[in-house]
Amino acid sequence: MIRPELCIRCRGAKYLCGLSYCPIIVNTKTVRVNFKEVYGSSPPSVFVGRFSYPKITVYPSAPPILGDTSKFEDSKYWLNADLSEFLSMRLSLVRGGVKYHKDDARLPDRFLLDIQSITISSRPVELDLRLKRIPSGGILDESLPPLGPSAPLEKLEIATLPPPLAVVEKVYVDNDMRAKDGIMKLYNAGIDVEKISRILSIGGIGKERKLVPTRWSITAVDKAISDTLIENIKNYDTIDKVEVYFRKYNKNLFIAILLPRDWSFEWGEAWYPGSTWNKFGNYVDIEVDNERYHGRSDYPEIGGCYYASRLGVTEFLASRKRQATAILWREIYEGFNLPVGVWFVRENVKEMFKGKPVVFDDISTALNFVKRLLRSDLKQWLSKSLLSFNTIDKWLK
Repeated sequence: MIRPELCIRCRGAKYLCGLSYCPIIVNTKTVRVNFKEVYGSSPPSVFVGRFSYPKITVYPSAPPILGDTSKFEDSKYWLNADLSEFLSMRLSLVRGGVKYHKDDARLPDRFLLDIQSITISSRPVELDLRLKRIPSGGILDESLPPLGPSAPLEKLEIATLPPPLAVVEKVYVDNDMRAKDGIMKLYNAGIDVEKISRILSIGGIGKERKLVPTRWSITAVDKAISDTLIENIKNYDTIDKVEVYFRKYNKNLFIAILLPRDWSFEWGEAWYPGSTWNKFGNYVDIEVDNERYHGRSDYPEIGGCYYASRLGVTEFLASRKRQATAILWREIYEGFNLPVGVWFVRENVKEMFKGKPVVFDDISTALNFVKRLLRSDLKQWLSKSLLSFNTIDKWLK
């Protein structure tokens, strides 16, 4: 019998239950195909695995569809798509795997150069993937958007290769630029963070080129950009009053409480029984992670959603040229039982901040409002929160 709380802490990545597989993910349906050759338009899409690191597998991917498949890698489109359409798109991406050492990005062979060229392309790339066997499996993960079946790659042929945008090519060919500087150059030029993470993953950014597992590159980009935004935010005046934002979407509730204080940040999640990582539980499990003004040196236990949500709020504060303590909470309800990736948090947080805030003069009144939004017990949140200081001790009694 698996202890329910282990799933919340593991999320299919650490195998804390002692099994060599995640029983939640393995029981989720994936796409099955019966062909060994895929001729289609890659969005472009590439996935870099993490197992056996530093020896890893790189997967150029394409659906068996020709034309404009860019929405297959567009998280803004995903957010407004029906779940069945989203899954159909993502699980149709067939992956052909090639094994490399992480340092092979420094002197890439022809195969890897082709994969890099596909990744940095500005538009979908028409290609032919020839696999060594019928592809199988798929990826459903807390950090990653879903991906379809895979098999070892025998041959890769590129039929059409649109050129990269000028700024992407400049970062790609510059081996003297620090990785963080390259990430910010692309971000400031308007390149989507999902695209930046793919370029980073195939060794396309930085002085010391290396292949980076996709799971890690997504978080690295979210963190690098929000780190830079935070340093800018700290130079701004604080907001004037307490602001509360909220968004209800697809069996999720997102709440942000912005306080007129110096920068600090919190991300919390409440998983209800019957949701993705609380399928075996019978109570609401609340997890919270946070950082003070000077940040943190360790990786948050709550996972990649921490940095995805932090990017969303730092973008918002930077656009306002204001500083605040940001408390972000998420409730995940029964029936939301499929891992779809941290993009879901990032895009929902961005959408939440497009709405008008409910403004309060003090924290106590704001918490009265938040209490009515939450289904879970406010006291449970406060017992773990940055909000747990003297001015709200009455809530904890």
